[in-house]
Amino acid sequence: MYCNKNNYRMNNARFAISLHILTLLDKAKEELLSSDYIAGSININPVLVRKELSNLRNHGFVASKEGKNGGSYLAKPAHSILLSAVYLSVRQNNLLGTSKNTPNPHCPVGKQINTHLNNLYEATEAALIKELSGKSLAEFSMKFD
Repeated sequence: MYCNKNNYRMNNARFAISLHILTLLDKAKEELLSSDYIAGSININPVLVRKELSNLRNHGFVASKEGKNGGSYLAKPAHSILLSAVYLSVRQNNLLGTSKNTPNPHCPVGKQINTHLNNLYEATEAALIKELSGKSLAEFSMKFD
């Protein structure tokens, strides 16, 4: 249970951090932002920011320029970045976790509980992804004007 709880938090933290980064980059327009600057806004260690920037770069959301005056910027327009794509880029497991329990196979509930829980978890996450697919980074970023 403890691992599932941490994985749940990790999904939420990574999505929130990534969305914060992308929003900052959108607001900066053409300006390059350093990982130190971004970390200061999020109030986390720059190493965690660089890890998320690397993931966002691997998924085509962010580009970076190396060097003394380097930094990161959006690799594509904010209106073309769907929040569902950001969520899927950081997703490590199901939103509600997975059951590690092996219940009694002779119990009428126990023998079916994991199947029904997995179906519930998958349907819940599908609803979340559907909701996020209708929202772009540009729409989210406009809330900060």
